[in-house]
Amino acid sequence: MRLPMVVGVDGSESSLRAVDWAADEAALHGLPLRIVHAYRWDRYEGAALAREFGKPSGRVTSDDILVVATRRARRHHADLPVTTEAMAEEPEYVLLREARNASAVIVGTRGRGELADLLLGSVSLTVATAAPCPVIVIRENHDNRAADGRHGRVVVGAADAPTAAVRFAYEEARRRGAALDAVRAWRCPTHGAAGHPLLTGTPERAHEERAAKELQAALADAPADVELHRHTVEGPARQVLLTASNEADLLVVGRRRPGQFGHSLGRVAHTLLHHSACPVAVVPDTA
Repeated sequence: MRLPMVVGVDGSESSLRAVDWAADEAALHGLPLRIVHAYRWDRYEGAALAREFGKPSGRVTSDDILVVATRRARRHHADLPVTTEAMAEEPEYVLLREARNASAVIVGTRGRGELADLLLGSVSLTVATAAPCPVIVIRENHDNRAADGRHGRVVVGAADAPTAAVRFAYEEARRRGAALDAVRAWRCPTHGAAGHPLLTGTPERAHEERAAKELQAALADAPADVELHRHTVEGPARQVLLTASNEADLLVVGRRRPGQFGHSLGRVAHTLLHHSACPVAVVPDTA
């Protein structure tokens, strides 16, 4: 069964940019695209509509939004299979339900007021935190095309073992014909390092070598047909990956399985969703 790519739209330019990306993503994977609209979206995001509607917000209907979104999806992919549905429900409920039968969910985001470029919408954050499938978040300042990326590069934050996020990144790089940069951040504690029995040479060197071994383990099942670059970088993971996002078309990070307190996005992924220079894919751990 071919699960579709799902994208949520609310009539804003931000959401239509997400449609552009989702259409590319569906075409790259040979999958259908499903466009969904929740009636009550404006309760969260405001009523500012994209210019191409050509009418006041009070006269734009759900059908109008879906027609325009479909037109955007087929702008570059005329033969793309597209289905649409409008539902009178809260948007996060709609998207989380759709995520149960989706290959991925793509959402745009826009904040409110003067900080719009810095804030992540509550719907996008909720979906990225709890969806059972990968969620790709497209911000206002990101490229809106998944195909023909400017950098020809996908970046993944690697752990110390193969993960769903790494496998997702392999496939994204392969589909795009892009290089994959696997990044493992490491830090040298400033206390307790001297005289440790496991350390030889400088403490920094020992920590870097351990990070390199962990990265090697995380990439143990790397496919031969993906151009793979390994990087161990000193510094906090969120800062290291933010820097890497400046030269990437997509940044992929993992999300751990729910713990005793439920779903948690994690500080690294949370920071990247708010500040990454490129779209971010949050991939739940399925192991």
